[in-house]
Amino acid sequence: FVRSSSGGVGIQAQTSDDGDAMDTGTHYLDAVWRREGEMQEVADGRKKRMYLETYGCQMNVSDSEIVWSIMQQAGYEKTEDYKNADVILLNTCAIRDNAEAKIWNRLQHFKQLRKKKTHPVTVGLLGCMAERLKTKLLEGERLLDIVAGPDAYRDLPRLVHQADGGQTAVNVMLSADETYADIAPVRLGKNNLSAFVTIMRGCDNMCSYCIVPFTRGRERSRSIESI
Repeated sequence: FVRSSSGGVGIQAQTSDDGDAMDTGTHYLDAVWRREGEMQEVADGRKKRMYLETYGCQMNVSDSEIVWSIMQQAGYEKTEDYKNADVILLNTCAIRDNAEAKIWNRLQHFKQLRKKKTHPVTVGLLGCMAERLKTKLLEGERLLDIVAGPDAYRDLPRLVHQADGGQTAVNVMLSADETYADIAPVRLGKNNLSAFVTIMRGCDNMCSYCIVPFTRGRERSRSIESI
């Protein structure tokens, strides 16, 4: 479990004598979730409430289900009303300028909301826009507390806890092997007859018109067993 000079956190794999990777990082993060989950309560004793908005493609919808799963294990409670939330997360798209313009407008709205709230509200930006702009999102007026790229969702409980302490929390490191294969998604649409099953992440094609390799990293696939 290593921290980069930019403040990001990643998993450092260990190898056995025969060269096979040993999955030690996941178990460590599970322990972090449990410890942080014990702390995610407000003054009246209730669990902290989290609100999540999803923009963009089907991959973002799938990622939001992963985020819900991680934050639920960390002790957060889901709310459908952002006005009741202690943590607001936006899972974003960067495929067009119009998509990012919507997010900037939304952040201004949440800025006004925070001025009216009687308790602190943490606002975070996730996904492709976060990965594309990185720390540029933190320049100028403060609209955000958290910036997390598509490969940093396991680190979200720590990032939220850091932001709650008054620090800006950033993790935009891309991974060569992260697939979230071991995390069971939490369905967003419980009454839907279909669901997304991710089989790969990233892309190696480097098409001149496409930003995916730069915001989601190199191509890697899940194992058949996990699918």
